Amino acid sequence: MTGNGPTIEQTRRALTARFAAADIETPELDARLLIGDVLGLDLTGLVAQSTRRLTDDDANQLEAFAVRRLAHEPVARIIGMKEFWGLPLRLSRDTLVPRPDTETVVETALALIDKTESLAVADLGTGSGAILLALLSECPRAIGVGTDISLDALRTAMRNAGELGLVDSAGFVACDYGAALTGGFDLIVSNPPYIRSAEIAALDKDVRDHDPLCALDGGVDGLDAYRIIARDCARLLKPGGVVVVEVGHDQSTAVQGLLAASGLSQAAPPGRDLAGIPRAISGRKT
Repeated sequence: MTGNGPTIEQTRRALTARFAAADIETPELDARLLIGDVLGLDLTGLVAQSTRRLTDDDANQLEAFAVRRLAHEPVARIIGMKEFWGLPLRLSRDTLVPRPDTETVVETALALIDKTESLAVADLGTGSGAILLALLSECPRAIGVGTDISLDALRTAMRNAGELGLVDSAGFVACDYGAALTGGFDLIVSNPPYIRSAEIAALDKDVRDHDPLCALDGGVDGLDAYRIIARDCARLLKPGGVVVVEVGHDQSTAVQGLLAASGLSQAAPPGRDLAGIPRAISGRKT
């Protein structure tokens, strides 16, 4: 249904200007994504239908979205969806918004395994299931389990597994990291909380006010989760099995040391993100 309001192109320009004036980092992209979600159009569709006019309902919904974005709520949270590793993932209150940096964990893990093998994979603190489901999408014979202390996150991860056709290879367990798991894993992955407690307040509003605190706060030195994961990996990995974890920008040496203290040797050089920062640290059980 076409309305009598402004066209898509007029709306995009106006919304982009509002976001730019508010110092939103990616004003044009955010405007396109929000308009597209309201109208059910992808970016190509927005261009092809640029002269289509918005209805009053469209305009009202878009204005509600705009107000939320101007309050620094991330676009992914407003529309409830984020793409990761080419997979559309639903989000919820207790899940992080998956970030491109975390794809470094997937890349590093895939380089350390044989994708054609029957593998057992664990994702500790799975959130939306992003890392686990990305790996299972690349490894057709693998099975995996994601753990999380949040039932809300686990429900979201299970829904994502179902919508991606991976429900038969992915299971989910409520527990703290690997506490409820027994051994026998070929690969363990995790993107745990690693922000130092004292640094939370200085985070961007998009993160600080909207990502779950328990998925951000890594304790006084930011390493609390890695101490637990290192112990879990020593118990849960098969001989020859590997672990890959995401780390903060200055934590690679410390986390490698924690893995070594648990008897895990370095499996590969640190995987670096697009900015060249060591982001994925690995260990192997001998």
